[in-house]
Amino acid sequence: MWTYHPELLATPVPRYTSFPTAAEFGDDVGPADMEHALARVHEDELVSLYLHVPYCREICWYCGCNTGAANRTARLATYVQRLGEEADLIAARLAGRGRVVRIAWGGGSPNALAPTQFDALMRRIRHAFACERATVSVELDPRGFDWDWAACFARNRVTRASLGVQTFAPHIQRAIGRIQPTEDIACAMGRLRTAGVESINFDLMYGLPGQFATDLDETLAIALSMRPERFAVFGYAHVPHLLPRQRRIDATRLPGSAARFAMARQAHRHLSDAGYDPIGFDHFALPHDAIARAARGKTLRRNFQGFTEDQSGILIGLGASSISAFPGALLQNEKRAGRYHLHIANGRLATVRGIRRTPADRRRGALIEALLCRGEAECTGLADLPDVRARLADFEEHGLIAWAGTRLLLDQRALPYARAVAAAFDPWRATSATRFSSAV
Repeated sequence: MWTYHPELLATPVPRYTSFPTAAEFGDDVGPADMEHALARVHEDELVSLYLHVPYCREICWYCGCNTGAANRTARLATYVQRLGEEADLIAARLAGRGRVVRIAWGGGSPNALAPTQFDALMRRIRHAFACERATVSVELDPRGFDWDWAACFARNRVTRASLGVQTFAPHIQRAIGRIQPTEDIACAMGRLRTAGVESINFDLMYGLPGQFATDLDETLAIALSMRPERFAVFGYAHVPHLLPRQRRIDATRLPGSAARFAMARQAHRHLSDAGYDPIGFDHFALPHDAIARAARGKTLRRNFQGFTEDQSGILIGLGASSISAFPGALLQNEKRAGRYHLHIANGRLATVRGIRRTPADRRRGALIEALLCRGEAECTGLADLPDVRARLADFEEHGLIAWAGTRLLLDQRALPYARAVAAAFDPWRATSATRFSSAV
């Protein structure tokens, strides 16, 4: 199915959930940019909200998220208050413009909060943005998802949930600091179904310490027995120089690049054979699921949540470190909770980093999104197209891509190389020293 060409995967590349990527963000933007972007939202423009909860009951060693320990009740209560206040600030500036169609909760672990706090924030969000019919999705830690949380999901009409599963192998769980019995996942699944959640995603990982093909096969078999609608299967990115918590992981036990590639191929084959449609390289969905329908209908999108069927042109992030995406700018909130609190408590928007997007940036972003979502992209008008073609010559020589005039086409065998191909269109990658995750 896939052939391993190590020389084409040698350079770490971004995941391209935005363009430009967060590596290009600078501190020359601020609250005024957010004010300007919000003022330009049109009356009926589709808007998604993302609420970031940077807390977890337990901190996993592998995790690259902006999260801390949820070990103080007062800390969580204050954060919930600030999130609500920020929602009011944003809503006041929108003044009824824009139509919120998606509310996504992420983290961290949103269920590090109490169900009553989730209830209160949902009431406040729905009141501020008049979005009673918006689709609600939540990332959660299945270890803390009890019947009180199931009732909370039912009350708030949560229809999509994503569970951090990673692996079912106990020895690998110990190696990454995430002890999570299979029974916990099964119980969470049952409670989510009872609550009316229609689409459930499992996050799984390969390339973990001490992980072999047999471990991945067992994890896939157990996961498939629970029949979630979606899977996201990611390669573990070991960057302890950026994430000190990863120093607790024994790097000598990490699989090599060839073994990682084989695991990615193994997962793709296993899930495809089980009836899941491949969505891009690392997502999979049952044919009836909304994301699979979007892929077939060529309306699949890519944003900070990864591949999505969400058609919103604007994403507004609430909470510490959250990122908002507008046509003309990518804007990130203050990462440190204390400073985030000060901004919001004083009635100021918390934007501190980001980048203003030029028309050329938007053009390249759309091209990269088309390439990753649909496997083809029209490159007419790119001033540096001859240089891009030269950078992609090795991919073409291996039969992974083809050109039809100025249209670039990915072969099915090119799926593992899609992000590396996309990087050829990214002018920052030639000069940036920022280290990204492995392409596979």
